Amino acid sequence: MMSSPRVSKALIPAAGRGTRFLPFTKAVPKELAPVVTRPALELVVDEAARVGVTDVLFVISDGKAAIGEYFRPNVDLEAALEAKGDTDGLAAIRHAEGLATYHYAEQKEPRGLGDAVGHGAEFAAGEPIAVLLPDDLIDERDALLGPMLDVHAEHGGIVLGLLDVGPKEISKYGCVVPAEGADPGADVVGIADLVEKPKADEAPSTLAIIGRYVLPPEIFAALRDTSPGAGNEIQLTDAMRALCRAGTPTHGVVFAGRRYDTGDRLEYVKAVVRLAARHPVIGEDFRAWLGEYDPGADG
Repeated sequence: MMSSPRVSKALIPAAGRGTRFLPFTKAVPKELAPVVTRPALELVVDEAARVGVTDVLFVISDGKAAIGEYFRPNVDLEAALEAKGDTDGLAAIRHAEGLATYHYAEQKEPRGLGDAVGHGAEFAAGEPIAVLLPDDLIDERDALLGPMLDVHAEHGGIVLGLLDVGPKEISKYGCVVPAEGADPGADVVGIADLVEKPKADEAPSTLAIIGRYVLPPEIFAALRDTSPGAGNEIQLTDAMRALCRAGTPTHGVVFAGRRYDTGDRLEYVKAVVRLAARHPVIGEDFRAWLGEYDPGADG
């Protein structure tokens, strides 16, 4: 089997309205909500950059201009920080700027994840791409995207990030049908088919698809051929299923590490607490405060 080229491009869909985080998201993109001091979106880009991604396409909507502003240099601010000798602040704001070369495409109507990914055809330019959902944070101590790129380099085709969520939760996710003879307990699983949000008693596995994908260039033609579903949305799962059923090699990397769902209000707060507890500057003091904190004392 010929090896595939190493993926160096990533698409991050960031066009959603973020209504679960209103009123904050009336003026600020949800993707820029801070996880302690760095926005969730920067953490996702950082994850991609650590495994060799050099170019990132943000698919945004009207009102998301702040995303571009965040990742562009701010000459006046940098000059002010330099003038007062704030090297830590200067390094902090320059970190995001230097992670990748950034590109932008506008999704004018909210027509689903598949439509957002479809906006990346010109960016991909016939190459495979990674797709990273910004609500899914993978702890930097754990590896998922890197192993997925390794599997893609070996097998090509589609590679999905998977999480064993158990039978009670699987109906909330798209899940996979393991290939015949595949070991569902293995780190890498061959996939025969995909099922979107199955009933718990009908699910073919408990392996849920989470927000990391590596997709071949054929995905764009498949998306163009995919009919809209509920809400006039184009489902990425439908296009991937069509390719899988047509014989495109499809594999999943089963993740067993730490993942944070910053698209859910409660899970977002949990993520902030967990990452603040090991923050290099405030972590020790925050852990001490947590140990002393009595919720009942606040009435």
